[in-house]
Amino acid sequence: MTGTDSIYATEQQIKDFSFDENVVEVFPDMIQRSVPGYATIVSTMGKLAGQYAQSNSNLYDLGCSLGAVTLSMRRNIEKQNCEIIAVDNSKAMVERCQLHLKGFKSDVPVNVVLGDITELELKNASVVALNFTLQFIPQEQREDVLKRIFNSLKPGGVLLLSEKIKGENELTDNLLIDLHHDFKRHNGYSELEISQKRTAIENVMRPDTLSTHLERLNTIGFSQTQVWYQCFNFCSLVAIK
Repeated sequence: MTGTDSIYATEQQIKDFSFDENVVEVFPDMIQRSVPGYATIVSTMGKLAGQYAQSNSNLYDLGCSLGAVTLSMRRNIEKQNCEIIAVDNSKAMVERCQLHLKGFKSDVPVNVVLGDITELELKNASVVALNFTLQFIPQEQREDVLKRIFNSLKPGGVLLLSEKIKGENELTDNLLIDLHHDFKRHNGYSELEISQKRTAIENVMRPDTLSTHLERLNTIGFSQTQVWYQCFNFCSLVAIK
């Protein structure tokens, strides 16, 4: 049972956002009320994983948090001898993810790992999921992370990437931000909560524009990249090797 997100409901000295025990306790509520279409994104990532999974390969969920994408992938995998490797650098998230996964039976093995994805060795991958994870990696390290993912993928393998994005210019960026803030108001967040959360996260999450993502994936070598979902400043892509 998880709680309601009220972390920023009272005026406080704002620290940089982190995925600590307090966030773990309210994360499902936080993400549903903050990311438009989150349930659709997670379920579709699972279906895409099932479509592109190859027998005798690994599937990675990098920045797995509580394991929503891992569970979605596991429900859709029909190929033989696949293993899901779920990775997060938050000890609190990993511990809760392990407990969460035990509540669902499956023949597909999952290995939940506490680790830094900027240093993780990936191998024999057919599917790699980054569900709102890349945006928390320093911008100067993102291309290297994506190159290592690309090199680990088997031919025909895919990267499933969901990110918060910036508008292509100040006007469109402000439009997307305003629409997102209105979405959060509609879901019960106060002006104080919206403002304090934005302050907490601005130093740890620096989004790129969609054109930056597309150009980078093309430069790295992905043969096809397609946006399959966007609502306001949140989008999901599939990139095929």
